[in-house]
Amino acid sequence: MPVLNRIASYAEEMKGWRRYLHMHPELAFDCHETAAFIAERLREIGVDEIHEGIATTGIVALIRGQGAGPVIGLRADMDALPVDEVTGAAYASVVQGKMHACGHDGHVTMLLGAAKYLAETRNFAGTVALIFQPAEEDGG
Repeated sequence: MPVLNRIASYAEEMKGWRRYLHMHPELAFDCHETAAFIAERLREIGVDEIHEGIATTGIVALIRGQGAGPVIGLRADMDALPVDEVTGAAYASVVQGKMHACGHDGHVTMLLGAAKYLAETRNFAGTVALIFQPAEEDGG
């Protein structure tokens, strides 16, 4: 299946991921629920290694391709902002005073989508390191 068609087939699943993350924002290094959500998705996807607790709630996961090659890092920030959401969206934040106003929910979703594609196909040499960073908004 062509790359774009395969990734397009993830659309509904990815939309669900993003909306869940948007509804449950966490701040700075206190991203425990977010990290648990990410780790569970990575286990479902079938990455080779998951290293949790990096910088408190960060995650680094590895996907190995077909044979030796370089290590490439792909990163997503995962923290939210201390902002009240007043958008009225069906998937608005359910956490008072916290909101994904900078798109980090989308960044995490995109990296999980890339992880899914890479783990399914492994059509590359080397290793991909998936880095989920907490506290980007707070100097992390």
